[in-house]
Amino acid sequence: MPSPDPEFARLADPHRRELLVHCYRMLGSFHDAEDLVQETYLRAWRAYDRFEHRASMRTWLYRIATRACLTALESKGRRVLPSGLGGASDDWQIRLDGRRYEVPWLEPLPDSAVHDDGDDPAAIAVRHETTRLAFVAALQQLPAKQRAVLVLREVLEWPAAEVAELLDTTVPAVNSALQRARAQLAGASPAEEEVVMTPDIDADVLDRFVTAFENADVALLTELLRRDVELEMPPIPTWFAGREAVAGFFGNRIFPSATNRFFVRTRANGCPAVATYQPADDGRLAAHSIQVLELVDGQIAHVYAFLDPSLFGCFGLPAVWER
Repeated sequence: MPSPDPEFARLADPHRRELLVHCYRMLGSFHDAEDLVQETYLRAWRAYDRFEHRASMRTWLYRIATRACLTALESKGRRVLPSGLGGASDDWQIRLDGRRYEVPWLEPLPDSAVHDDGDDPAAIAVRHETTRLAFVAALQQLPAKQRAVLVLREVLEWPAAEVAELLDTTVPAVNSALQRARAQLAGASPAEEEVVMTPDIDADVLDRFVTAFENADVALLTELLRRDVELEMPPIPTWFAGREAVAGFFGNRIFPSATNRFFVRTRANGCPAVATYQPADDGRLAAHSIQVLELVDGQIAHVYAFLDPSLFGCFGLPAVWER
């Protein structure tokens, strides 16, 4: 896309990754966030000759992106996890709900798409805290404008007056919306230990998790799981809570065929993750799932297993792994 001004790319491009994170928080979808960032830059490029530099380029782009997200949300359903549809089961033998709910599911955010080697550690920690899957899922339950207010005020720390101007409302209305959003999200606030960056522990737990799958080692898996661990597997609505249920499900229903699978270590939403390939009818290894592991105190507190092969491209991974 040619720029109307040679300065446009220099000023705008450095903000692309953080705008992707912003749109992801608003929309709960990596695919949708990418589309909205593209739309944001197209709108900015078309309007650049009218940009008066009264605000910074960053602020201007955030305004465009937020308005684009709000417009998109007018026609999109809320993205959810199975935990947003019903209660958990503690019985691994329960029959899985075979229905395919006509709802859009929350998607993971690949770390590789939003991290840069030069990122400030404090900024990375904030990004991890505010892109946790539980937090993003809770955001999706808010009305669109409340969602925007909370993200702009709490995450980006915009003044209430700037948020009011962007949303064409008043400062008291912004403050009221923020209070309501805070109240609804009170239970989704991350615990202190969940946002501490522990790359060595993350890598060790992920290695042991993969080893448990490769060797069908239920004892090792059980050792890794917290007592109150949860397992969600969108688009399957059934989900499990408790170490016995999760270990029992993996050990009895997944491990018998897991030893023939191939695993690629990755990261998503600031957490260790693994992409799983399984043998297809033609003998090749086909994309199966992306499992994101949320850790607390070095143990697995939540497993999000996204059974959607279309997500592999977001992680730069092929649909078929050539042996």
